[in-house]
Amino acid sequence: MDSLEGNKVAAAVLLAGMAFVGSGLVGSYLVHPENLKESVLKFDLPHAEGAGAPAPEQPIAALLASADAGRGETAVKGLGCVACHSFNEGGKAGVGPNLYGIVGAPHGHMEGYAYSTAIKGKAGPWTYEALNEWLLKPTAYAPGTKMAFAGIADAKKRADVIDYLHTLAHEPVPLPAAPVTDATPAAGAPNTATAMSGAPKPGTPVPATQTIEARLVSADPDRGKAATAKLGCVSCHSYNENGKAGIGPNMWNVVNAPIGSHQEGFQYSAALKVKGGQWNYEALDQWLTRPTAYAPGTKMVFAGVSNPGQRADLIAYLRTLSKEPVPLPNGADAAAAHAPEAATTVPGTITPGPASK
Repeated sequence: MDSLEGNKVAAAVLLAGMAFVGSGLVGSYLVHPENLKESVLKFDLPHAEGAGAPAPEQPIAALLASADAGRGETAVKGLGCVACHSFNEGGKAGVGPNLYGIVGAPHGHMEGYAYSTAIKGKAGPWTYEALNEWLLKPTAYAPGTKMAFAGIADAKKRADVIDYLHTLAHEPVPLPAAPVTDATPAAGAPNTATAMSGAPKPGTPVPATQTIEARLVSADPDRGKAATAKLGCVSCHSYNENGKAGIGPNMWNVVNAPIGSHQEGFQYSAALKVKGGQWNYEALDQWLTRPTAYAPGTKMVFAGVSNPGQRADLIAYLRTLSKEPVPLPNGADAAAAHAPEAATTVPGTITPGPASK
């Protein structure tokens, strides 16, 4: 009896299977499906990580023209870069390598640091363009990098950071020339706005043989103040009254102050202590031209300012850092007082404001 029931069950299963297969064969005979060549549904998916670096929206040369090294140093701290990197000369590696002298250096520039294969495989130096792409999105610039930082989307902030990195060298790599645009006069063409005001164009070359007294007549303290940020001076010095020393001393009342001792408590190098005399206009001009030549052995790592007009602007700004500014030499005060009022403002410079206190 049990054997007979089992046979019935087996026969029912077999019959059901045959019916299923048969219906499938009939269906395939009656219907001929055609595969689609492409999906009807299309999705605009974001660019996959590591599939290629996104192109920066502006050339780095144009961005650097208005960048600020002081803002860049602040950004480096705010973004947490200091948690992984050191920025001083001879600084040790952390999670990431030391970044002193990074601009123009090979991609794997720090000896002894274990760079990722992604960085080791990058040819050429860290140019301004390469740094701009890297800081935009490290994982896209060098797929496989150990750098976990997401990147800096803000183009101006990237330029500020790069401008700060550019100052970290004995002889900073020259910044690239800003591209000529419709709003930028071509080389040799007059600047209409400047010509109408009667003012010299910012950065107009000044003969190197011209004395500091002659250059101070047309110097602009506001351009000088802007230059302290552009050149990275604000990274090491303070400029307000009673400001604290940083890597370098405070600059308030520096004009005519004793060389090597004007800020009490600051550890000046022996090279400056033995100079003697005062920081008069001539001494400041020589110092700013090339500090290591003026005082061999100085701790000052800044390469110097080769443009004599820019040196005059800087000195004119330093002169304003006092409640009683030292008179300009050889009647320059009188010459400035009789100059046309329009010549005191140069388009593109900072609006004059009160001296820091």
